[in-house]
Amino acid sequence: MKIYLDCWPCFLRQALSAARRAGASPVLQRAILEETMTELHALSDEATPPEMGNQIHRLVRERTQVADPYRASKQEATARALALLPTLRERVAAADDPLATAVRIAIAGNIIDYGVAESYDLEATLERVLRATAAIDDMEVLRQALQQVDAVLYLADNAGETVFDRVLIETLPVPVHYVVKAGPVLNDATREEAIEAGLDQVAELSETGCDAMGTPLGLCSPGFRERFERAGLIIAKGQANYETLSDVEAPIVFLLQAKCSVIAEDIGVDTGGVIIKASADRICLSARRAGDRALPQRLVGAIRLSNVRKVYTD
Repeated sequence: MKIYLDCWPCFLRQALSAARRAGASPVLQRAILEETMTELHALSDEATPPEMGNQIHRLVRERTQVADPYRASKQEATARALALLPTLRERVAAADDPLATAVRIAIAGNIIDYGVAESYDLEATLERVLRATAAIDDMEVLRQALQQVDAVLYLADNAGETVFDRVLIETLPVPVHYVVKAGPVLNDATREEAIEAGLDQVAELSETGCDAMGTPLGLCSPGFRERFERAGLIIAKGQANYETLSDVEAPIVFLLQAKCSVIAEDIGVDTGGVIIKASADRICLSARRAGDRALPQRLVGAIRLSNVRKVYTD
C-alpha cells in the first residue's frame, strides 16, 4: 500500500510522541520533527507507510539513545490485556461458534496501536467488534483453509494485542508459528513481549529478522522468507501487515480494524470497519498443492466477489 498525503500528519505525530516517550528535551523534539520533515520531502513514490514509520522510530532511537521508547507502554498494555484473559476465554467457551468469536476477539485487540492513537478502550472495543457486522467477512474462507493445513504462520502486531491473539491461537485446530519483530519499533511485539503474554505456552515463537513495522519481506531474514514462502496459511494481524503484504501473492488472511481513514479507503470500507480479508486465489492454490481439489470450488461461494482477484476452480 502506498503513502498518501493524509499520512504525513500522522508521521509527525508519531515522531513527536516517540520522542516524548523517550524523554527528549523540547530542543531535541524539535530537531527530530525537523529531520522527520526532511525525510518526508525525500520520500519515494513507491514507499509504504511502514517504511516511513521505520525511519522515524529508528531516528528517535538514535537521537535519544533510548533503545525502546515504548517499553513501559507495552508492559502496561500486556498487563491490561492479561487481566481480561479469563473473560475472553469465557466468551469463547460460551459462544455458539467459538472460532468466529475468537477471531473477533483477536481483531478487537488490534485497537492497541500507538501508531494511530495515544489511548484506547479495550472493553468498549471488544463489545463493538463482537457485535459488528464485518465490513469484509471471509470467515468461511479461513474456516475451510484451516481444515486443509497442518500449521498456521501467524504474523503478530502489537504488544498487548498478543494476549488477544493467544485466545485465537488456543482455539485454532492446528499448531501455530507466531512471528514477532526482531527488535523494538513503535509498540510492536518482540519476543520479550510475546513471552510476557504467554505466547510461548501456546505457539512456537520466531522473528521476522528485522525491526521493521509490518512484514516488509525485503528486510526480513532469509530464514523467515523461506518459512513465509512454504506456509499453507498465513494469518496477518493489523494495519502494518496489511500495508506491507496487501500486494504480495501469498495465502494470507488479514485480521484487523481499519482504524484510520487512509487504510479504510484503500480497503474500501468505513473507518472502524472489522476486516477478515482473504487473499483467496493464493489460499486456493495452496490447497491444491496440499492435494485437495475440492476446496477451491467450495470457497467460491464463501468469498465476497469484490475481494477476489482470481478464483481457481476445478
